[in-house]
Amino acid sequence: MSGIFGALNLNDTDRVFQATAGQRVMYQAIVDYLARVNADIDAAMSVFVAGETQDFKLRYKSPGGGSLDRKNSQGRYGAGKAYGHWDVAFPLEDFGREIAGDDVSMAYMTVGDLERHVKTVVAQSVSTVRFEMLKALLDNAQDSFTDPLHGSLSIEPLANGDTVTYPPVVGSDSEATEDHYLESNYAASAISDSNNPFITIKEDLEHHFGISGDGYNTVVFVNVAEVPETEDLTDFDPVNDRYTRPGSNMNQLFGVPRVPGAIIGRTNGVWVARWDWIPANYMVGVFLDAEPPLMKRVDPQDTGLPSGLHLVTKDEEFPFESSVWRHRFGFGCANRLNGVVMELGTGGSYTIPTAYD
Repeated sequence: MSGIFGALNLNDTDRVFQATAGQRVMYQAIVDYLARVNADIDAAMSVFVAGETQDFKLRYKSPGGGSLDRKNSQGRYGAGKAYGHWDVAFPLEDFGREIAGDDVSMAYMTVGDLERHVKTVVAQSVSTVRFEMLKALLDNAQDSFTDPLHGSLSIEPLANGDTVTYPPVVGSDSEATEDHYLESNYAASAISDSNNPFITIKEDLEHHFGISGDGYNTVVFVNVAEVPETEDLTDFDPVNDRYTRPGSNMNQLFGVPRVPGAIIGRTNGVWVARWDWIPANYMVGVFLDAEPPLMKRVDPQDTGLPSGLHLVTKDEEFPFESSVWRHRFGFGCANRLNGVVMELGTGGSYTIPTAYD
C-alpha cells in the first residue's frame, strides 16, 4: 500500500481492528502524516500569511512621516517619535470533522477505507484553510468576531478607505487613508496595453514599498479566465516550458518565486501567477519582499492544544471507533498595506465576490 500506511506493510483489505500493526502504530502513522500535510499547507500560505500568533489583538506599528527640524544657533530641535500604527484583531474558530459509525460498520472498516476517510478530512481541511485565507483578503468589510474570552473583536481587511491613516507614500510627507480594493472600470475582456490592471496594482504597492532598480518583486494572482488577455499584452514574457527550448528572440526568465498556483510569466515588472482559486474577474497583488498581509491566530501553547489539523481521541488504544479531527485557527489582516485586490468590472465600485461575502 503506497499511502499513509504503506511503511507499515499493510494491505488495503486488512481490517482496521485486526491489522497486525496495531491501532497504536496506525494512530502514530496518521499523526506523522498530518504533520507533513500541515507543513505543506504552511508553505503554500507563505505568500499571504506572515506567521502564527497567539495574540487575539495587537497594535501594528509603522514608521512616521515628516522631516527633520532646522535648528538656529539658539534653538532646540522639536521632540518627535514614530506614531504610525493601526489596531488589528484575529478570530479563532474551531473547525472539524468526525469519522464515526456503529460497531458493525466500524468492525468491517478496512485499512483502505480508513485511509480514504483520512485523506478526505485532510482535503476538507486544506479547502477550509484556503477559503478562510481568501475571504480575509477578498472581503473589504470590517468583520466582527465574538471571542468567548475577550468579547467582540473587530477583524480588519486590507486598507479599505476607512479612517486609518498610513505612512506617507513615496513622494509625499503626509500620512493619508488608503483603499486597496479597486475596480478597473473595464471588463476582463478589455484588458490590453491601454487597459492594464497589472500596472495599476504594481503602482499601488510600489508607492508604499519603494521602487527597485533591479526588478520589482510583486506577484499578481489571476484566474485562468484572465490568462488569454494577459498573454496578449505586448510586455508579457512567458515562463519557459521545460519541454521546449526557447528561441533566440525571446526573454528567458529566472528567479521565479514559489507561490500557490503557477507562475505563467512576467509583465510590466510583475510576476503573473495563475491560481484558479482566485475568482474569475478578480486579481490579487502582493509585494513579496515585505511582510505578508495576514496573520494566523492559534491557541496559546500553554493550553496544550496543538496547531494545525490533528486527531483528537480520548482512547489511544481504540481511536477509530469514533475519531474526531480538529483544526483551530483564524485569519485577519495585520499588514493592511501589502495587498491590492482589483475587480475587473464596470459597476463603479468594488464588489465582494459572491462566495466570500
